[in-house]
Amino acid sequence: MGKILSAEKVQETDKLLKLMVDFGVKQNPSTPPKAVPRTEAVHLSHSKMNAQGLAKLQVFASHPFAKGEADTPLTPPSKEGGEQTSPEGDVRQIISGIAEHFPQPVTLVGKKCMFVTNLEPRTIRGLESNGMLLAVSTEDGKFSLLEPNDSIPEGTRAK
Repeated sequence: MGKILSAEKVQETDKLLKLMVDFGVKQNPSTPPKAVPRTEAVHLSHSKMNAQGLAKLQVFASHPFAKGEADTPLTPPSKEGGEQTSPEGDVRQIISGIAEHFPQPVTLVGKKCMFVTNLEPRTIRGLESNGMLLAVSTEDGKFSLLEPNDSIPEGTRAK
């Protein structure tokens, strides 16, 4: 689970948003959580993940993207509004094809959403994406992000 720190449209495309997402404190693989023993994370290729039908969710990364050019890189903001300062923080750039559902990307800032983070990095329109936002949609156009309640902290893993 991560908290969206910033969201902006990718230049020259009407499909993509660039999100900076805070996943909390980076987990030290040698220090598992106290309450639950943790197995080592497995990094999946996109093809393996799709073959497994992960949670049977629509994968927005498969949308046909409009032709576009890479825009200026985004620096992850800190809680003080400057550059990211905490070396322990896990802030990632995620490119997602959800722009049609969020004409004002700023409305995403501060939302806590579910993401898949054990994917190999993928370059989309010249921008590296380090995860995938989870959402659902219906054939008649209804759309929803998967949002846990506010009491769940960033970095919490789905079970």
